[in-house]
Amino acid sequence: MQNKGLIKLFAILFGLVSIYQLSFTYIANNVEDKAESYSERQIPKSEENFTEKRAVVAEQYLDSIGDQSIFAGITYNTAKDKELNKGLDLKGGINVILQISVEDLLRGLANNSKDPAFNQALAEAQEARKNSQDSYLELFFEAFETKEGASLASPDVFGTKALADEISFDMTNSQVRPIINRKIDESITSAFEVLRERIDKFGVTQPNIQRLGDSGRILIELPGAKDISRIQNLLQSTAQLEFWDVYQANEFSDYLVNADAIIAENIKSEVEKTENEKTQSTEQEEETTDEDDLEDLLSTEEDTDEDLSKSNPLLSLVQSVGQPQGPVIAYFAIKDTAKVNSYLAMPQVKSQLPSGKKYAEFVWGKPPKDSEIIELYALKGNRNNEPQMSGAVITDAQQTYDQVGRVAVSMQMDGRGAKIWEDMTGRASAQGSQIAIVLDDLVYSAPGVSSGAISGGRSEITGQFTIEEAQDLANVLRAGKLPASADIVQSEIIGPSLGQEAIDSGILSFIIALVFVLIYMIFYYGKAGLYADIALVVNILFIFGVLSGLGAVLTLPGIAGIVLTIGMSVDANVLIFERIREELAKGKTQAEAISDGFKNALSSILDANITTGLTGIILLTFGTGPIKGFATTLLIGIVTSLFCAIFLTRLFISGGGKKGKSLPFSTGITKGWFQNIDINFLKKRKIAYIISAIAILISIGSLATKGLNQGVDFVGGRSYTVRFDQAVNPSEVESKLVGELQSVEAKTYGSSNQLKITTNFKIEEEGTVIDDEIQSILFNGLQDYLPNGITLQEFKIGDSNSDKEYGIMSSIKVGPTIADDIKTASYYAILGSLIVVFLYILIRFRRWQFSLGAVAAVIHDVIIVLGLFSLLYNVLPFSLEIDQAFIAAILTVIGYSLNDTVVVFDRIREFFNEHPSWKMDKLINLAVSSTISRTINTSLTTLVVLIAIFIFGGDSIRGFMFALIIGVIVGTYSSVFIATPVMFDSVKKKGIDLADKMPQEEEQKEKLKM
Repeated sequence: MQNKGLIKLFAILFGLVSIYQLSFTYIANNVEDKAESYSERQIPKSEENFTEKRAVVAEQYLDSIGDQSIFAGITYNTAKDKELNKGLDLKGGINVILQISVEDLLRGLANNSKDPAFNQALAEAQEARKNSQDSYLELFFEAFETKEGASLASPDVFGTKALADEISFDMTNSQVRPIINRKIDESITSAFEVLRERIDKFGVTQPNIQRLGDSGRILIELPGAKDISRIQNLLQSTAQLEFWDVYQANEFSDYLVNADAIIAENIKSEVEKTENEKTQSTEQEEETTDEDDLEDLLSTEEDTDEDLSKSNPLLSLVQSVGQPQGPVIAYFAIKDTAKVNSYLAMPQVKSQLPSGKKYAEFVWGKPPKDSEIIELYALKGNRNNEPQMSGAVITDAQQTYDQVGRVAVSMQMDGRGAKIWEDMTGRASAQGSQIAIVLDDLVYSAPGVSSGAISGGRSEITGQFTIEEAQDLANVLRAGKLPASADIVQSEIIGPSLGQEAIDSGILSFIIALVFVLIYMIFYYGKAGLYADIALVVNILFIFGVLSGLGAVLTLPGIAGIVLTIGMSVDANVLIFERIREELAKGKTQAEAISDGFKNALSSILDANITTGLTGIILLTFGTGPIKGFATTLLIGIVTSLFCAIFLTRLFISGGGKKGKSLPFSTGITKGWFQNIDINFLKKRKIAYIISAIAILISIGSLATKGLNQGVDFVGGRSYTVRFDQAVNPSEVESKLVGELQSVEAKTYGSSNQLKITTNFKIEEEGTVIDDEIQSILFNGLQDYLPNGITLQEFKIGDSNSDKEYGIMSSIKVGPTIADDIKTASYYAILGSLIVVFLYILIRFRRWQFSLGAVAAVIHDVIIVLGLFSLLYNVLPFSLEIDQAFIAAILTVIGYSLNDTVVVFDRIREFFNEHPSWKMDKLINLAVSSTISRTINTSLTTLVVLIAIFIFGGDSIRGFMFALIIGVIVGTYSSVFIATPVMFDSVKKKGIDLADKMPQEEEQKEKLKM
């Protein structure tokens, strides 16, 4: 091997750089351990809320030593910035996908147009988006084009004053479209920057924020974040700040009485109408009615009479917590707000608005934390529904305290805002009224002005804030408002304790798998196996070093990817060592055998790693979150494994065999294993076809009748991992919750005291209010199984208690639209991988028969894995949901199956070139037999590695590992009994002799070399 010195130098430098990169992680973790120990000494467990207090003390400790040099000028702050990033599943935190409302953006560009064609197109696009992969904007354009005579350049649509410089009335729709496209893109970019600034000021370490194509979606990952509800509010708040004049309570007292009477009359008439319809329907039926029917009818009439006696439908909801005064016109229970909104929106009720107040807007106050009562305000609206002043005039905002020491937010306005504010405060002072400060359609405060007009543009918001809420509000006001509403369409939340468990289980599975592989290589290959082990350990160092240097995120599937890389690295060494053993068996010298062994194995190694790399690239393209982590480590591992196997192992092997030293490639026990094997595999192909056909038919039958257990990734919904202090029965839990959640499924998840509870209740509705409502329903419904004394806050995920043992440990939410997108992307990923398989084999082996055999084997493997998941999902004691992780497993199975098939095909091609006169069936049987040693060793080590992760790697990836284990078993079988026979039969039927072409190709190559 040439350039040994250069390879040694590169390996040493690469190793030193990797150690340097990982030193930051070691330093940061060491300092954080000291901070945790310090906080434990300062705050004993006996203190109330000890975990929160410890977190504060630890943070203060880290702040105090953050800039102090720890080693070689490296400070904690420096180390923290450069440490190996841990993903959500290892650190806890929140991962969300926000959907910026393109509909809101379009309405804004059209100045809230009332044009029927425009609004109808918006509605049609919203409906079409549920089952389409096109962007909302494209669907809007398509819907608008169907409206006869509709023009995007119309003054009633986008031909507004604001866009007059770019859009003229005589432009065609095709000319307007790119302008609107650009405007929408600019607005989403603006939203992206606003969110980035909010997150940066929030202070979460190692945040990740990125746009997802042109969908208007933004991915945000905040590992380590604990106060989940605070973060959700921070991300979704549009910061639409408005200042309104507000009516007084005494101006609306008569209105509420009149409205109540109209609502009662309307309800009464609707009931009477319904009863008349029932009566007419009954008269049309048979005249004879049995006694049971009569009793049912009588009970219905009695219930109706009771309902009619409630003659105050609105006033009966008013809470008597105090006399409404000032700007508060009434108090209601939070749970009744939807009903009150529907009453006040009735046209007959709106007609009762007092003279001069027909544009009044009813708005709720900010919901208090310690009460279920909320205030109702009436804003002084106008024909255009515009506030007297918007938040665009705010130039700065800070968390402060008001004159009586309450937490507040102080704001500074620009010159224009200062003038409007002076006019508004002067008017309020003269009239003895208030000004409502409204943020995102909630009245945060409605202060009165008693000292005359306020000049200078300074104002203040109060509203029963905590310090954190005030800081967040000041943050979003400084960062600016989002250009449109942002809804969380997908989220994954993992508590810190579950993250720590994942780290522990991941490390354990990693160590067990590594130790087994190291021991097995020495057991089977002796001293040569020891050299392979050294190269393997160096390979792992390289992987972690590259991950740290690139700033990549290590996830639990990422650890699985690294462990799988161990198996691939072993595969490369097995291929090399088996070829060396073959060359030694031919009587070659050790030096010649090593040289020829590496040279002959190189083709198979490259083919196997390239095919796996292609599936890794597809995973990286279509995957999100943890799946990208798996793909990243897999791709990095492929590169480093190739370097270590081809170059480092050869350095060690060549060095170990110098100066006549004997380097055995086996031990006394394994010497002679799997040698001189001659099995007639093709003779057994009909039996294999029958077995595979039966397995495929059973799989397809189960898929057609029973289907798959699709997770929330594919159907939408919310899923919660809930832990109890006792074993629980899933069926009992389901029956407890089904009344409130309507559709719910509970399954044991890992241990018997942990459930995965899934529901699609209100999945179409967005907002943290719905999330809180569902968690409250879970808390109330699970009271019989929870520890005594546990509070709702302790039960919910996202509290700052890192020692949490019970309650919601993690949650996942996927909206129906994004679920459809995920499912479609998954189909494309699998289809794309099959196409890539076919093309690569076709290019590599120059015969479509090889491609056909490989694709047949891959399809065979995928169908059987799917069939087993269908047959066993309600039998096995762990989750077999079909989600993004499962798709990653399927793609990995495709890669592994292809890897195995390529090695076999490579040997078949080699035998064709070496023995062109042999009969095809004899040649193929001997070629396949010669790969048995490699197949068994690689499959065995890979299986043990996967089983170790399956057993010790944690509940969240157990189904993922099960798919891989089945895939390895089936893939090993199919490469020998499906791919090779299919290739043989297709060649035989076509009457093609591959030996005619292969030698000529090799001769041409040799001539070119000469």
